[in-house]
Amino acid sequence: MTLRLLGKASSINVRKVLWTCEEVGRPYAREDWGSGFAPTLAPGFLALNPNGLVPVIVDGDLVLWESNTICRYLASGAETLLPSRPASRARVEQWMDWQATELNSAWRGAFMHLVRGHPARLDPAELAGLVAGWNARMALLDRHLAEGGPYVAGADFTLADIVLGLSANRWLMTPMARPALPAVAAWYERLTARPAFRRHGGNGIP
Repeated sequence: MTLRLLGKASSINVRKVLWTCEEVGRPYAREDWGSGFAPTLAPGFLALNPNGLVPVIVDGDLVLWESNTICRYLASGAETLLPSRPASRARVEQWMDWQATELNSAWRGAFMHLVRGHPARLDPAELAGLVAGWNARMALLDRHLAEGGPYVAGADFTLADIVLGLSANRWLMTPMARPALPAVAAWYERLTARPAFRRHGGNGIP
């Protein structure tokens, strides 16, 4: 059955799902929803996701939202991407949850001002603090990769690399000062070797 995927291809969270679909070989039909396309506050969309956010998938009778949950669902049975052994799976999900909570919280403010041009005014010291917080989270990831790589959960490429790979792409594309993080750089280069990443993860960065 072809998966119905609602969300514009430029969305970071939609790209997580697109990348996962290609890694697991799942056919999909994507529909443009979100800013500049069909409105996510339309009644028909809100009936699928009351939050009014993309992505949403429709798989037969199943409707799912929240990008990391969708990726977990799509990777069910793909042992390398999402292991069935509890300890191995927990390591993957730990970093997926960290991406959704700690890392997302750290980049949101700086990204909205430096890339999206958010109208709220920030003084230079406040913006510098946001950038420093984002860089600190990425430095934490760098230390982890240096100690336990080559991938986020260890020896194998997993869902943790997909969701964090998109976050790393956002960090690299944002016009701001960044520290040299050699383990992150080497890991990111490994990701760019994957055809599905080149189609959906890079967002203009080779």
